[in-house]
Amino acid sequence: MSYNFKPSNSRFGATDVVNVAEIDAVEAVRDLTDGGVHYSFEAIGLKVTTEQAWKMLKAGGCATIIGMIPVGTTIDIHGPEFLREKKIQGSNMGSNRFRIDMPRFVDFYLSDRLHLDDMISGHMSLSDINDGFAALETGKVARNVIMFD
Repeated sequence: MSYNFKPSNSRFGATDVVNVAEIDAVEAVRDLTDGGVHYSFEAIGLKVTTEQAWKMLKAGGCATIIGMIPVGTTIDIHGPEFLREKKIQGSNMGSNRFRIDMPRFVDFYLSDRLHLDDMISGHMSLSDINDGFAALETGKVARNVIMFD
């Protein structure tokens, strides 16, 4: 099957972009990578994207779940895929060393080497917080910044 992959113009280093509104993400990534990836990272915290991160692994690959999956959510993994020596692991805040890493991240941001502004989906007031949480649950936005007046 052929997919229309578009090179990324992102400053985040992506070489290809898959538009999941148009095609199946797992099939597209497996096709693009000749059978799957060695490493996948889920950063949204949704059941569907966590399962996709697992399914797009090749044999011996590892999926790292960074996103905060809601309490009570169960992730479905096809058991026999473990026989292909695939792994899934979680990460709490990137396993960072807060006192060391946070000042470095601030320096990266201030020197335009960490592009946090590009990761913001939108801005909202505190009075719109419930709408913000509802939008996060749909997966249509990744991050909104609350503006305090």
